Amino acid sequence: MSQDAHPALPHAPAPRPTAPLWRLALVFLLTLGALQWGWASLRGTPAERLVIDQATVGTAAALVRWVTPEVAAQARGSRIQAPGGGINVLNGCEGTEVLFLLWAALLAAPLSWRWRVQGALLGALWVFALNQLRLLALFYSYRDDRALFNLLHGLVAPGALVAAALVFVAWVYRQHDRQGARLHGAAGMAAADVTAGAT
Repeated sequence: MSQDAHPALPHAPAPRPTAPLWRLALVFLLTLGALQWGWASLRGTPAERLVIDQATVGTAAALVRWVTPEVAAQARGSRIQAPGGGINVLNGCEGTEVLFLLWAALLAAPLSWRWRVQGALLGALWVFALNQLRLLALFYSYRDDRALFNLLHGLVAPGALVAAALVFVAWVYRQHDRQGARLHGAAGMAAADVTAGAT
């Protein structure tokens, strides 16, 4: 093999750009503000009813019926109703604020667009699942222990959701770095093999 005909090397992503911290913060805040504004503009529309009444409340009521069929929970608009008490899922309780926080963090982070899109889709499922668990905890605590309900509703559950979103973003960031390191390592090894074979 001539020295001019080298085998193709594994493709490695370009080194991550180091954007100033203020720029990352600006992208994060602008993205979060735009998402919040867009969602607020949909209040009272079929899109809001789809997210809250059907996707959030409907799913939570179905989970309650699956876990405790004797409770006979039903979805009625934005309410999970059942004999003995239910809860009302207002705008903001459906998890969109945490989801927007996660999306804004992914967009601001120095990630490839492939990882941002994948992270946004997986993150939506992550937040939705955790918010369903939150609604179940609120539903049962409201019926059995109002003090626990107030604690979960006001402090514990919102903080836990935000923490879980940040953990997810950190996980995506770490997986992105690991893949980049593997690709750079493979490219370096291939380059070394080509150099050794040419000498």
